[in-house]
Amino acid sequence: MNKHLCCIRNGKIVLENKVLTGKSLIFSDKIIDIVDGESFDGTTQASGIETIDAHENYVSPGFIDIHIHGSGGKDTMDGAVSDLAVISRTVARNGVTGFLPTTMSMEEEKIRRALDAIRIAMKEPPAGAKILGAHMEGPFISGKYKGAHSEEHLMKPDATFIRNFLDIIRIITIAPEEDFEFQFIKSTKAHSDAVLSIGHTNADYETAMEAIGAGVSSATHIFNAMPPFHHRAPGVIGAILRSDIYFELIADTLHVHPAVFQILLNAKGKDRMILVTDAMRAGSMEAGSWELGGQEVTVDDHSARLRDGTLAGSILTLNKAVLNILKHTDLEIHEAVALASLNPARLLGADQEKGSIKIGKDADIVIFDDELNVQMTFLGGESIYGFDRG
Repeated sequence: MNKHLCCIRNGKIVLENKVLTGKSLIFSDKIIDIVDGESFDGTTQASGIETIDAHENYVSPGFIDIHIHGSGGKDTMDGAVSDLAVISRTVARNGVTGFLPTTMSMEEEKIRRALDAIRIAMKEPPAGAKILGAHMEGPFISGKYKGAHSEEHLMKPDATFIRNFLDIIRIITIAPEEDFEFQFIKSTKAHSDAVLSIGHTNADYETAMEAIGAGVSSATHIFNAMPPFHHRAPGVIGAILRSDIYFELIADTLHVHPAVFQILLNAKGKDRMILVTDAMRAGSMEAGSWELGGQEVTVDDHSARLRDGTLAGSILTLNKAVLNILKHTDLEIHEAVALASLNPARLLGADQEKGSIKIGKDADIVIFDDELNVQMTFLGGESIYGFDRG
């Protein structure tokens, strides 16, 4: 635990409801105080407090990615702690301080091996973004809206499948129409704190609303891998918009048209949107031939696709997702940042410790410029990108 006192000065501090200028941020492993910049600057050297100059950049809470398969050439389904460490270090460069390694529909043994690796990595944290748990995407999904998942590995929701992993699974994507009488949803809610997220689903509006009533509290990458909205058949999208559940958005302007970003905010408000990357192993890597869930993926400068053209995750980074929201909506910077920090923290029940810059919370901090280029990232007050204490 870091008890070394640090001060970030000369920055624009992004709070939950505004941006502060002319202030300095004091932290160790937790946020200690926000003080007047001019009066405090002269005392830092004498008091032994380490000073970091933000150079008029933004000082923001760290980002939390609740849906990411891989990055830096590695994937969650590789099932190795060392590969999770690579992902952890890679996403830290993009301002991510916490994430949920996300599984795919593959052989049961491979899914279990991936979850075992996540558990080990949580106990022995890598030198990068913190692994907050696992997002289990598949195999409990619809064959009709399987997306890049392999149909041969899909199965009906089975509580016994996840029984030994309820301590680390934080989100489970599920097609509720595949869950007889919502037995899996009800059992999971009764025995764990895992979030049930509707996604990769062919559910109609009525089924989706019933599932929400039974315990579903989020939606996996809205619009993608679900029936389109129709005024006579509102479907899953209608249920998401009608209810109070959270929803993920892949804001790369490819998975969802950028005009829809504001439409969603108008319909749902800014407190339920969560930006995710859904990134695969080619994230932060060069274009070329890659792999996702055992299938070949072609990656160019903008997208990742299977041979048939199906989108296979993304190569989006979370800082660029925030930038895209700023460019295509009327949100202010502190509101856009919350979509990638406070909102996911709230969904995971971690907002008392993470998700915003507030006295007493973890010192998970990112410094970025006007174009969301990340300069420094701190986790619990320790540098995980961009700052060398020498």
